[in-house]
Amino acid sequence: MTVTALVLAAGQGRRFRAEAGDAQDKLLAACMGLDGVMRPVIEQVLLNLPASIVRRWVVTSSGRDEVVRLARAYGCEVLLLESAGMGDSLAAAVAASGSADGWLVVLGDMPFIQPASIERVVEGLEVDGIRVPVQSGRYGHPVAFGAAFGPQLMALSGDRGGRALFVSASVQEVLVDDPGVLWDVDLPQLLSFTPPRSD
Repeated sequence: MTVTALVLAAGQGRRFRAEAGDAQDKLLAACMGLDGVMRPVIEQVLLNLPASIVRRWVVTSSGRDEVVRLARAYGCEVLLLESAGMGDSLAAAVAASGSADGWLVVLGDMPFIQPASIERVVEGLEVDGIRVPVQSGRYGHPVAFGAAFGPQLMALSGDRGGRALFVSASVQEVLVDDPGVLWDVDLPQLLSFTPPRSD
């Protein structure tokens, strides 16, 4: 299957900036990756995309030259968008990316997802299916949508993301042992990944 990854990175991260300072773009904040190497948040996200996902798009806003540079360095097409929310970003990205067997929606502020979890979400995606990782009973990211959802994804707007499509679809839950699927860097203190103990 040719699944296209859509990395959503157009938000302004206002909660993060409120604590870290208005000049600090959370996508470029340094964090320690799963491999123990310090990199910007968005680079960790792109690094975690499995090599099997060859079609990749990053949706970001204008003026983020370093985000664009990193996206291209990791083989991504770039869509510049002044987005009013996740729905706008998703709709524009699906329209721009063209035909695909499906889309993998990845959030640009989730740097600690294991590549194996991403592969499991994509595996077995059906044309009319949605696959979502589940950690500790909670839905996480990334989420895969089969090709049949193209028109509905392109109809999204504002901050109404892909979860709105779960109600009328066959959602396959992919059980993972990966706290990273729930961990987004909304605040500076979340740049340090400390997964909960399982004992």
